[in-house]
Amino acid sequence: MRIIFIFLFIFSFAQAQQDQLELSVLTLDEYLGLVKQNHPVVKQADLKITEAQAKLLKARGAFDPKIEVDWDTKDFKASDYYNILNSSFKIPTWFGIELAAGFERNAGVFLNPQNNVPENGLYKAGVSVPLGQGLFINDRMAGLRQAQITQDLNEAERQLQINDIIYEASLAYFEWYVAYKEVELFENALEQADIRLQGIKRRARAGDLPGIDTLEAGIIKQTRALSLEKSNLKLIKKRLELSNFLWIGNNIPVELEPTIDPQELNPQDIDNVLSTNLIVLEDYNLLEHPKLRALNYKLDKLNIERRLKSEMLKPQLDLKYNFLNENISNIEGFNVGEYTFGVQFKLPIFLRKERGDLRLTKAFIQSAEYDLELTNTVLNNKINAVENEILSYNRQVDASLSIVDDYEILLEGEERKFSFGESSIFLINSREVKLIESQIKYFESYKNLLDSKAKLFNVLALEF
Repeated sequence: MRIIFIFLFIFSFAQAQQDQLELSVLTLDEYLGLVKQNHPVVKQADLKITEAQAKLLKARGAFDPKIEVDWDTKDFKASDYYNILNSSFKIPTWFGIELAAGFERNAGVFLNPQNNVPENGLYKAGVSVPLGQGLFINDRMAGLRQAQITQDLNEAERQLQINDIIYEASLAYFEWYVAYKEVELFENALEQADIRLQGIKRRARAGDLPGIDTLEAGIIKQTRALSLEKSNLKLIKKRLELSNFLWIGNNIPVELEPTIDPQELNPQDIDNVLSTNLIVLEDYNLLEHPKLRALNYKLDKLNIERRLKSEMLKPQLDLKYNFLNENISNIEGFNVGEYTFGVQFKLPIFLRKERGDLRLTKAFIQSAEYDLELTNTVLNNKINAVENEILSYNRQVDASLSIVDDYEILLEGEERKFSFGESSIFLINSREVKLIESQIKYFESYKNLLDSKAKLFNVLALEF
């Protein structure tokens, strides 16, 4: 049994080591998939759906049937003063109408005469109807409609929140990628400086070059080593920043291993992952943007609030009518002449509170409309700006790459002249420095292009 356990342990460990070795490259698609699946901000965004569902459930609760029981009794000095039982079953309906049924049974020496009922009690069934305020819209109707709108509103806000975290995660990946490419650049430069130093030492020993050239070549190598150390530190920082977005189940953060590299990126890869090809702009409908949809949903909720506040300007006129019967089993015994009937009328004289509430809601609506118009214009301008950014950075990348190619040709020519004794290590170093600077500028232009594509994804609020 022990041998089997050890075998399984070794097999599991070997399998884990194999999986770790196979994961030598973390692609952008895999990385963003992990972010969307496990990042705490994404999980927080998902809670917006749960929140909306809870609000809808709460709003529907206003239409739940209710059972009410009211029982009062008093015994004092061996006298049964009163024993009053009043129970009811109420069913709210959509248009403010409330259906009700109840049972009343009262007894006692000092019972109020209006509470006198037959010995076996009294049954009642009836309806309450608002003819003024609350007939076409009331608090529970408004609350339910607003809760239904909140579901769409929260879904739009959830999409925006997830889009933002995917955008930030993409920028972190691009930073990591460029830092990785800079390390590769300086590793190659250090390797070339070392090869050049060894060659100069051999030629100096042979008497072909002065000994001072070995000192200059050594300084160049040390300079490249220092640049490599700085770029390695930058890579470590960018890798840790990227790790902020990496989580696994049960909210466990993950630190990216130094052995894992980014994929080799090109603009087409970004377009495939983020759907940021400029062709997407041809069929894009700005009115479907989640931010505009969210503002429209907020405006819809405010308009429902305005209707409710306008309803409060009406007088309150409620009618209540109940049939009475002392025997529930004898339905035919209901007599329309035996009933309770009530009228409630209420109207504030100045309606200052109601008018103030309505005026405040209208101001909120106007502010929301301004916000909607402004957001529409800002988004439209942002989309145009990002489109021009992408086109410009494409041209800059092409120009930067052409400059890098030209500097490579100059460096190769200078090295060839040096081999013939027609140049110096100083000129070679100058050419190489210019080449490295042009390559770093190319990386910056390339990163700007990648960032602008991620920005387009963010501005359009596309789903990943």
